Amino acid sequence: MSNSADAPDPAGNPTHDRDAPVTGTKHSRRFSLRPVRLLTAAVFALAGLIFVTSFSTAKGTNIRSDDSLLKLSDLTRQRSAKNEELEKSTSLARKEVDALARRDDGSTEAEDARLGALEQAAGTKKIAGQALTVTLNDAPPGATANPGYPKPHPNDLVIHQQDLQAVVNALWEGGAQGIRVMDQRLISTSAVRCVGNTLILQGRVYSPPYTVTAVGDRGRLKRSLAASPALQNYQLYVKAYGLGWKVDEHESLTLSGYSGTVDLHYAKPVQQ
Repeated sequence: MSNSADAPDPAGNPTHDRDAPVTGTKHSRRFSLRPVRLLTAAVFALAGLIFVTSFSTAKGTNIRSDDSLLKLSDLTRQRSAKNEELEKSTSLARKEVDALARRDDGSTEAEDARLGALEQAAGTKKIAGQALTVTLNDAPPGATANPGYPKPHPNDLVIHQQDLQAVVNALWEGGAQGIRVMDQRLISTSAVRCVGNTLILQGRVYSPPYTVTAVGDRGRLKRSLAASPALQNYQLYVKAYGLGWKVDEHESLTLSGYSGTVDLHYAKPVQQ
C-alpha cells in the first residue's frame, strides 16, 4: 500500500499529510488552482473568437448545408464521366496512329493478315455478324415471393457480379467471337466487378438493367446459356422473385473494337 501523502487527489494535485499546518495546505491549494483558472479563461476566450469568426463567415446563411457536402456517389459519377471523355480522346488518337501505321510501311500481305488476326483476337478490331443480347435487371420495387417460394432476402432481389459473370462465361463457352457489356467491348484484361448495386467496368460506372451482347452463332450461344449451372440457378430467382431476364436475337450486329488503354505490355497468343 502506498503512502497517503503521495497519492493524488481527484483533481490531480498532490495531497498533504493530515498533520501538516492548515496554512501550508491552504497556500499550496491556492497556488495549484491559479493555472487552472487561467486555462479556463483562455478556453472561453478562444471559444468566443471561434463563434465570432463563424458568424462573420456565415453572414446569416447555413454553413452546414447539404448542398455543400461532396457525396461519394457524386464523386463516382464525375469520375465515370471523366473516364468516358478520356476514352473518346484515346479512341481518336488510336485511329490516327492506326492510319499512320497503315501507310506505306513496307509490310507484306502475310504480315498485314497476321496483324489483323491479332487485332481480332485482342478485341481492338470491330466485328459483325449474328448476335445475342442478354438483359439482366433487378426485381421490381416491392417485389414479393411468388406462391411456393420463401420470403426473399434483399440480396435475392438484385443483380450480383456472379450473375453478370455467369452470362459472360457462358457466351465465351458458346463460341462468342466478341462480347460487349453495356457499351464497352471486353478484352483479355477486362474485369466485370459490382460494388453494391452498380457495375464498375474499365473505370466507368453503370446501373441496372445490364446488357451483354455477343457476336457468334446464335443457336450455339443460346444452348450455352441454357446449359450453364449458374444461370439455371439464376432462373429459379427469376421465377420466384421476378428478377429480369431477356434474350434478344439479332440477324446482324456490329461490335466496335476496344479503344481504351491497357495495362498489359506483353502477351503471346495461345497456340490452338
